[in-house]
Amino acid sequence: MDRIREFEMVLAQMPGTIAGDGPVRHFFGDGLYIREYTGSKGTLAVSKLHKTNHPYFVMTGDCSVITNEGPIRIRAPHFGITKAGTKRILYFHEDTIWITVHATEETDLEKIEDQVIAKTYHELPDDVKLTLGIETEAQLCHGK
Repeated sequence: MDRIREFEMVLAQMPGTIAGDGPVRHFFGDGLYIREYTGSKGTLAVSKLHKTNHPYFVMTGDCSVITNEGPIRIRAPHFGITKAGTKRILYFHEDTIWITVHATEETDLEKIEDQVIAKTYHELPDDVKLTLGIETEAQLCHGK
C-alpha cells in the first residue's frame, strides 16, 4: 500500500516525468459519471485511491499495471472491476484510453471525487480497511 504512495511522491519530484496528468474527459449518464483518461506512450501514471468497486474499460492501447496484488499487462480491449482500496502504477507501452464508470447522481467533479476517491488509506470505508488489513477507528479506540 504505502510503497505505491512512496513511488508516487518520488515520481512527482523527478524532472521530465508525467505522474498521471494525461488528458481527462468527463461524461454523464443517468446516475453515472464516466471518466476517460488518456495515457501517453512511454509515460508513467499513478492512479488515485478508489473508495468504491466500479468497472473500468481499456478501449485502446497497451500498459503494464502494478497494484498491491502484483503486476499485470493489459492490452485493449479489456474490461475489469476496480476493487475499493485499489491504487495503481501504470506504464503505457502505447497511447491508451482507460475509462472508469462510477454510480452517482452528482455532476460536480469535486463532489464526485470526494465520493469515490480517498486521499489516504485511512479515508477508505471501514469494510475496505478491514479487507486491506488497516486498523479502523473502532479497532484503535477499543484496542483490538
